[in-house]
Amino acid sequence: MTGEAEQRRPGIPREERGATTVADRVVAKIASRVAREALSRFTESAGRVPPGRRTPHVTTSVRRAPERQTAGRDGESVAGRPAALGEARLRITVELGYPSDIGAQCAAVRREVTERLSTWSGMDVSDFVVSVGRLHSVHTRHTDQERVR
Repeated sequence: MTGEAEQRRPGIPREERGATTVADRVVAKIASRVAREALSRFTESAGRVPPGRRTPHVTTSVRRAPERQTAGRDGESVAGRPAALGEARLRITVELGYPSDIGAQCAAVRREVTERLSTWSGMDVSDFVVSVGRLHSVHTRHTDQERVR
């Protein structure tokens, strides 16, 4: 049956038959999940953040890849790696425990989200901002105060 289907298809090369697109919300879900996993490895900081505030807020903008003029056989680029499906711009806002190594946590989020987004969706990350929306201190954990004086 496979042979019959191949015979009925027009003579269009495999890499030009269609395009895979990844929606903004899919990229946001992947980024949010990976960022949450990356932050959970910092147990001291994660323990200070209330459970309802551990999911990072992600804003994405996905741009489709330009036409694959340099793509070779089976969607591979000239460099030998798969041609990118598009380009993502991300902004992730996280809440962290304090005191903690804020720089290391933001770097872990940036590194892991970039790697896994590239692996899982085949997209390149062109612009990536990790911002800290709120720090949760040990001193304000059990009170309703907003500031420590």
